Amino acid sequence: MTLVLLEIVLGIDNLVFIAILADRLPNHQRDKARYIGLSLALLMRIAMLGTMSWLITLTRPLFAIGTAEFSGKDLLLLAGGLFLTFKATIELHERLEGTVHTGTGGKAQANFWLVIAQIVVLDAVFSIDSVITAVGMADYLGVMVAAVVIAMIVMMVSSRPLTLFVNAHPTVVILCLSFLLMIGFSLIADGFGFHIPKGYLYAAIGFSVLIEAFNQVSQRNLRLNEARQPLRERTAEAILRLMGSARRAEESDADNAHGAVSATEPRDVFAREERQMITGVLTLAERSVRRIMTPRSDISWLDSTTDSAMLKKQLLATPHSLFPLCHGSLDMVIGVVRAKELLVVIDQGADVEAFARRHPPLLVPDQIDNMQLLPRLREAKGSLILLIDEYGSVQGLVTPHDLLEAIAGDFPDADETPDILKDAEGWLVKGTTDLYQLEQAIEGLSITPEAVDFVSVGGLFMEKLGHLPVVGEAIQVGDCTFTVVKLDRQRVELARVTIAPPSSTAVEPPA
Repeated sequence: MTLVLLEIVLGIDNLVFIAILADRLPNHQRDKARYIGLSLALLMRIAMLGTMSWLITLTRPLFAIGTAEFSGKDLLLLAGGLFLTFKATIELHERLEGTVHTGTGGKAQANFWLVIAQIVVLDAVFSIDSVITAVGMADYLGVMVAAVVIAMIVMMVSSRPLTLFVNAHPTVVILCLSFLLMIGFSLIADGFGFHIPKGYLYAAIGFSVLIEAFNQVSQRNLRLNEARQPLRERTAEAILRLMGSARRAEESDADNAHGAVSATEPRDVFAREERQMITGVLTLAERSVRRIMTPRSDISWLDSTTDSAMLKKQLLATPHSLFPLCHGSLDMVIGVVRAKELLVVIDQGADVEAFARRHPPLLVPDQIDNMQLLPRLREAKGSLILLIDEYGSVQGLVTPHDLLEAIAGDFPDADETPDILKDAEGWLVKGTTDLYQLEQAIEGLSITPEAVDFVSVGGLFMEKLGHLPVVGEAIQVGDCTFTVVKLDRQRVELARVTIAPPSSTAVEPPA
């Protein structure tokens, strides 16, 4: 039993290297290669045990170079060590460079026999220690053969799970190749007569295995923590890393340690507009409907109590095609009318309220999320949707155009100026500008609030200052300074955003 355990320990390095070599082959050939390789190793060790008298002669010096004498065993160790060092170095280089082994058709068959040939050479190298150990510990050939056979059966049974484990953990493969490189170097040293005690090698291997075990535990815990995130969020983060978006800098190095997609090169693959649209789609469900709606203060609506001439003038002066028609106030909505149809009704002198009642408004609560809003927009068939609060007061409206802007960015109407204008000093932004839209325009800016009640630049001022802002008052958010430029009564109409040192004060006194 002692000899069986020693044979298993001495055969682990052989088993690991066979697993690494078999990984080069297609899936349906890997098991076959492992079993053939281990069977050849078993036959080779039994044959070598049967020629013990010849093995003993391998220790006799064959020639000398200076004071160094070389025996047959030394030459075998040198050849095996050089081959093992060469193969381990080549495999390490390919793994570190990310070379992918592929093979189909005839090429795969040729690779199969090439791998078998390499396994045979490796078996010859690794069998020397195994056979010498057996000869040194037992006096009977039957005991030696039985121990070798039992150890090889155990190795055959464990070869598949060990191979799956090694292939599933890239860092383990690198560690195993490093072990084989160290073993190859020790064989070369032995061939030149410099014996390295096995205890030193096993201690180094054991310590490295312990550190790798800690690494595997940490990676497993990291994956478990990530698995607690919603699938949508994990998918969005992975695609954002692939696109090389601004959020990439927030990702930890541990993601790449367990196979996450690297974001170092795709930066130039996606244009800025493409990244913005994909990000808009992925984050649409996370954003409140308040982020995409036209707020109450910006709604263009028609008052049915106004005379026909004024209604016609308002229709011709505003580039919108749809209007809520109300009686006295926006909260008294009668219907949603099309401008060209209402112009015909006005010219004919018909009752505009009676006409509007044939097109009742589609009202939805302002707490609805964007995914629930999509089927309602389809139901509206090109019309607009009014968002109301629990008191029935209109808070905003949404059109398919607003949804497009949420995904692809701002499309100003003919009577609008862009929400964000870049100049020599920074950016001029409207107080109603959505913070998500501002993040997209200023790359690297991260100010989107979570679980708060404000979504605009004006709301950001109120949140940071705690009072109504005045012209010239400023706040600091990260590396950016927000300064009030213009007020419309008590509302921030225009603000300037400039890049400022992070050490600037959070709130500056009014100018």
